Amino acid sequence: MRWTIKPKPDAQSVDILQKALQVDVSIAKLLVQRGIDTYEAAKTFFRPSISDLHDPYLMKDMNIAVERIETALDNNENILVYGDYDVDGTTSVALMSSYLKTRSNRVATYIPDRYDEGYGISYKGIDFAHDNDFTLIIALDCGVKAIDKVAYASKKGIDFIICDHHRPAASLPKAVAILDPKREDCKYPYKELCGCGVGFKLIQALAKNNGQTIEELGTYLDLVATAIGADIVPITGENRALAYFGLQVINTNPRPGIKAIIDQVKKQEFTITDVVFIVAPRINAAGRMKHGNYAVSLLTESDEDLAKTYAEEINSFNLDRREADQYITKEALDQIEKNNEENRLTTVVYDESWHKGVIGIVASRLTETYFRPTLVFTKSGEKLAASARSVPGFDVYNALEACSEHIEQFGGHKYAAGLTLKEENYEAFKQAFEDEVSNTIDRNLLVPEIKIDSELNLSDITPKFYRILKQFAPFGPGNMSPIFMTANLRDNGYGRCVGDDDKHLKLDLVQGACKISGIGFNLGDKLDLVKQNNYFSAVYSIDENHWQGQVSLQLKLRDIKP
Repeated sequence: MRWTIKPKPDAQSVDILQKALQVDVSIAKLLVQRGIDTYEAAKTFFRPSISDLHDPYLMKDMNIAVERIETALDNNENILVYGDYDVDGTTSVALMSSYLKTRSNRVATYIPDRYDEGYGISYKGIDFAHDNDFTLIIALDCGVKAIDKVAYASKKGIDFIICDHHRPAASLPKAVAILDPKREDCKYPYKELCGCGVGFKLIQALAKNNGQTIEELGTYLDLVATAIGADIVPITGENRALAYFGLQVINTNPRPGIKAIIDQVKKQEFTITDVVFIVAPRINAAGRMKHGNYAVSLLTESDEDLAKTYAEEINSFNLDRREADQYITKEALDQIEKNNEENRLTTVVYDESWHKGVIGIVASRLTETYFRPTLVFTKSGEKLAASARSVPGFDVYNALEACSEHIEQFGGHKYAAGLTLKEENYEAFKQAFEDEVSNTIDRNLLVPEIKIDSELNLSDITPKFYRILKQFAPFGPGNMSPIFMTANLRDNGYGRCVGDDDKHLKLDLVQGACKISGIGFNLGDKLDLVKQNNYFSAVYSIDENHWQGQVSLQLKLRDIKP
């Protein structure tokens, strides 16, 4: 692990903010590091308001999109809400269709089949719309690159409104409206919305046009918060407000489908981390193992008993997904070892039998193991399909763009993408990708990094300090849970390994007269570093330990060094 301490914030800004807020200097430093250096900025950060949301009409084409939808509603046109099969796509479809159904009974949904149709807008979906007399398709979390598909729909008399958040190509589809804050000609002040977030801006605009207030849309925010967490978008600015209020809905009055998932795990209060690791995998499992329609049915169901049945069904898909994930990861690791590819700067593996629905998860597992840009391929019809994952700091989308002569189709983000290519181009692509990464990556990025916010003494860790720290949530990209480092620590002599195969490390850390417990998951091999009264440094986050009705602060250890 590379330990990197973030630059110290400007001392004068820290001093001014500390006096304005009357908080500990450690808190003021953390805030200034995150770009929060005024009383007003801190107020917005700690007390998000629904009024922090931007006017949706600032988004390019929003007025055109609203006008076209209002025309469709007035004329009783059939409207098809189309979205991808992942969490962002299915929550977007649930959100948009639920809202439109409050105004029309001529609204239906369409999720493409991952295996038959693939990612994004499909010709099959357009044919379905034409055969069933739909004259307007609202596409969510996809479509910004679907030039040929939109042209095909237009010839069949079908209009498209696209709500996307992916990077557009040089040319845009000839849709009626394209809502995408990443358009170069879009002046919308916040660029990091997820697909469901863009969909929410559209219903916000429709509601405004219809005399409704933003407060009346609160019931949709559990979907938006779920998509924000699952799609790993920055939890800053507008996303922070949407996630903050979405979590309130999840924890107080979630829709029956999300409540049914929560009831399965019997957890009291959900955080964004819980959304990422508990809610999202179950919703995703529908599209991975069966069909995304199951997820939309769950998320739009109003009957609690039916929602419970759907949730149980989806949970069984998730268990199947876990099993497939485990054996494919093992096979991929064996393949890398067998081919002596441990010393490459990229991981590219392929097996035609691997389940297409889990190759993205397997790519993430391999990235965690070897810490390098990774692609996992499987057979998809006549072509090969892959999921790509990257390491922090390296843009895998740009690397794929540099290899585009070997690729049929690709799309995605800086750290996660998907592509298809012809089987005969696989070896040439594999070498081109290795060459491109070798020529462009900073070798430091191939060593896992822990970014440390600041150094603390154990005496700084008080209940009051932690109470304020908790208010930094919701955590996520752009606002990660603070990481601290403390030097000159000792264990009190009772340090031990715990858990299966002694994988984890349990310590009572001592510095001077101060003592606090710590748990280090997967740090069991570090026990020798703390024996015999040795001094060491530790990197950690702070959380609560709940044990037999007692609550105490503990350090969640990330790494230890002599």
